[in-house]
Amino acid sequence: MADQLLADRKILIVEDEMLVMMGIEDMLSDLGCSAISVAANVETALELIATNDFDFATIDVNLNGEQSYPVARALDQRGVPFAFSTGYGEHGVDEGFGDRPVLTKPFSNRQLVATVMDLLTLADAPVTNSA
Repeated sequence: MADQLLADRKILIVEDEMLVMMGIEDMLSDLGCSAISVAANVETALELIATNDFDFATIDVNLNGEQSYPVARALDQRGVPFAFSTGYGEHGVDEGFGDRPVLTKPFSNRQLVATVMDLLTLADAPVTNSA
């Protein structure tokens, strides 16, 4: 049941373009998500990450000229799976995050769903303790 895929999931969208942000919100809402937090800049995103738990996130690489890698590092430290969203494609991601999924703008609902499925697999993977 695709329309409930994201029921009870908490999602962070970091995007500075309002129309793109609204489009992502709409796509995620169509999948049953009702807990979507949004940030248009690094500072707001970091505040949200510090005070909330998220199941996954999408991050625009360039936020009004500011790189979003501090957000990626904060999510990584908390173990939150994320995908970058960028108009620059996979070559637009650096700072050691080349292994992360990339949604190349503009992306379709189908591309978002496929990426979300990958992120949910990571989010739901059991944490193993090697100690």
